[in-house]
Amino acid sequence: MVKSSAPKPDLVTRDYTIQLSKRIHKQQFKRRAPRAVKEIRKFAQKAMGTSDVRIDASLNKKVWSTGIKNPPTRIRVRLSRKRNEDEDADEKLYTLAQLVEVSSFKGLQTENVLES
Repeated sequence: MVKSSAPKPDLVTRDYTIQLSKRIHKQQFKRRAPRAVKEIRKFAQKAMGTSDVRIDASLNKKVWSTGIKNPPTRIRVRLSRKRNEDEDADEKLYTLAQLVEVSSFKGLQTENVLES
């Protein structure tokens, strides 16, 4: 089956749950939180199709909240594809990753968020 190469819509926002534990499994303790941030960036690049990913300060603080050894098992992230305002930028679009606070991860799925 061949994937269609239809262009993705320009500006879109979605909520994802990223399971960090399987992405940092068998990592040394001193590399776990930095690897978790890199894995969030890698997930956002794959999901949104942009190489420029910007991680919000609140998301970074949540990953580092329990120290370098023990980042959260799962994290809920809002990925927004936005236009790059800088004229001399290489890419027209970038992805902004923000934290979404949830009480439980049970039954959550990927959701499209309507921007208003």
